[in-house]
Amino acid sequence: MKFELKKIHRNVPIDELIADLKNTAKKLNQDFVTREQQDEFGNFDSSNIADRLGGWAKAHELANLKLARHQKSLRLSDDELFQNLEEVWTKLEHQPIQADMFPPLSKFSAGVYKRHFGTWMKGLEKFVENINNEENIASESSTKNLDAEPSTRHKTKRDINWRLRFLVMKNDNFKCKNCGRSPATDHSIILHVDHIKAWANSGETVLENLQTLCSICNIGKSNLE
Repeated sequence: MKFELKKIHRNVPIDELIADLKNTAKKLNQDFVTREQQDEFGNFDSSNIADRLGGWAKAHELANLKLARHQKSLRLSDDELFQNLEEVWTKLEHQPIQADMFPPLSKFSAGVYKRHFGTWMKGLEKFVENINNEENIASESSTKNLDAEPSTRHKTKRDINWRLRFLVMKNDNFKCKNCGRSPATDHSIILHVDHIKAWANSGETVLENLQTLCSICNIGKSNLE
């Protein structure tokens, strides 16, 4: 990609500045835009827009955007960022790069990860650390003697957290175990993580009892049970 300096447009009509701010929000699928996001994704820099429109808050008001969401976005948790990264990784079937972190594939840009973790690589390292911790827990669970006969009491929770979900999909190569389809080759495909032995039949939420199914195959399996 050719590197170019962002031009300062002092005489651009105000309507164009407002339209560009709106377009940036639309591009990011948000109802707010941070200064960093405007500088990264917009045609006009945030300082120019703020100067011409009477401040960043006033610019949001004129563009019918909600500045309050901007403040909320600064308080994103590690888990929120990791879950988004897990979704992007699953759809791509490989480790994302910074250029992948754009809507609609990603809710947050690479810049958000840089500001939160210090660098993009540190964010990836923390993500992998969380996955490895979950894998250790999953390995310990698999060595326990789980009941073979139906029981009214479960040793695990029914809900599958994002870490275990990622491990299951990674083990299944991010493809449906039944039909082999994946979001990487067909964007309409939605992957689920399913209990092989149903939870209602005392199936536990452990790695060896979980599989990746697309939404269609998962619904078909449910109809047969």
